[in-house]
Amino acid sequence: MRRQGLEPVVLEAADRPAGSWPRYHDSLTLFSPAGYSSLPGTPFGGDPDRYPHRGEVVAYLLRYADRLDADIRTGMRVAEIRAADSAFALVLEGGGELYARGVVAASGTFGRPHRPALPGLEDFAGTVLHAAEYRMPEPFAGQRVVVVGAGNSAVQIAAELAAHARVTLATRHPVRFAAQRTLGQDLHWWLKRIGADTLPLGQFLRTPPTQLVIDDGRYRAAVAAGAPDRRQLFTGIDGTKVTWADGSSEEVDTILLATGYRPDLGYLAPLGALDEHGRPLHREGVSLTHPSLAYVGLEWQRSLPRTPSAGSAGTRTGSHNGWRRTCAEADEAADPGRSGSTYVNIDVCRTSRRCRCWSPRLPRASCRAARRLPSGR
Repeated sequence: MRRQGLEPVVLEAADRPAGSWPRYHDSLTLFSPAGYSSLPGTPFGGDPDRYPHRGEVVAYLLRYADRLDADIRTGMRVAEIRAADSAFALVLEGGGELYARGVVAASGTFGRPHRPALPGLEDFAGTVLHAAEYRMPEPFAGQRVVVVGAGNSAVQIAAELAAHARVTLATRHPVRFAAQRTLGQDLHWWLKRIGADTLPLGQFLRTPPTQLVIDDGRYRAAVAAGAPDRRQLFTGIDGTKVTWADGSSEEVDTILLATGYRPDLGYLAPLGALDEHGRPLHREGVSLTHPSLAYVGLEWQRSLPRTPSAGSAGTRTGSHNGWRRTCAEADEAADPGRSGSTYVNIDVCRTSRRCRCWSPRLPRASCRAARRLPSGR
C-alpha cells in the first residue's frame, strides 16, 4: 500500500494484532505446514514441514505486525460504517469517528459463531457451548458430552474430549475425511503442484462445498473405535434428556456446537452492502454496491480456502484485489485477518487524483469490471 502512495490505518478490536488465534483452544495447530503458512516477506521459521501450534501462530502474527509500515490501532472496534459524500464515516464503539475514501473489511470469517436452530436445543437444561468457547478437555472430565458438527473442529474436539468424557459426535451426514499426507507429501504440496490452490473457484460457488476433515489417520481411527461414537443428530430434547433418531434417550451434561462461523460484517449494514442473510455482495472481494469497499479473508472469496481448526488446522487465505477510485489495494501481505482477525483496514489516498486499478495478481478481466463500477459512492 505504501508503494501505491497509500496511508494504511488498521483498526484492531482486540488488544493485540493477532486475529482470533489467541482465543482458540489450547491444542490448535495449523493444517498447513509452516512452509506453506508464511505471509510475504516474513518466513515462519523452523522446520518447514511441521504444523505450528496456536502459540507459535500468535507469536508469528505479532512479529509480522511489528514489521509492517502501518498505523495499527488496537482496542478499536468499528460499530458501523456509513456513506459520507464520496467517503466513508466509521463510527467506533465507545464514541469517535474516522473518515476514509476506501475501506477494506478484513474482519475475517471467525467473528460470529453460528448457532443453528436444532430440535429442542432452546429447551436444553444443561450446558450449551460453541466451539469458540472451548479451551481444553479437562473441565469436562466424567461428563456426557454431545458434539454437534461434521467438520474439522467437531471431529478433532470430540476426539480430544473422548479421552476425558463419554462423547458422541452428532451429525446429519457421515463424516468425510481427506488424507493430510499422500505419498509422503502434504495436501498443500499437491494442491500447489497441480495449481488447484489458485484456481478462481469462488465465483462459481453458490454455497460452499461440504468441508472435509483433514486427517493424518488419527481421527478416522478414533471415530471407527467409538471414541467418539457417531450418531445421527438428535430429534428432540426434554430438560437434560436427549432423544436420538432411533428413539432412545439419555441424560446429557453438555452440548458443544462445532457448527462453524459466519462473517462478522454487521457494521456494514448501514451501507446496504450485505444481502438478507448478512453476507457481503461482492465479486472476488470487490463490493458490488460500493466500489471503494473491498474484502479480504472471506471463505471462498476467490480460491481454495485454508481453514483453521483443531488438531491440525490451516490459515485462512484472502486474495489480492484491485479496484478503481478506492485508493487502496487489498494486499494479503498486510492481512493477518485471513486467520480471523477483527479489524478494518482504512486506506486513505494522499492525493485527490484518482488511484489506478492495480494488483500483482488481479486478473485483468476483474480489473476492467471494477473500472465499470460507478464511483463516488
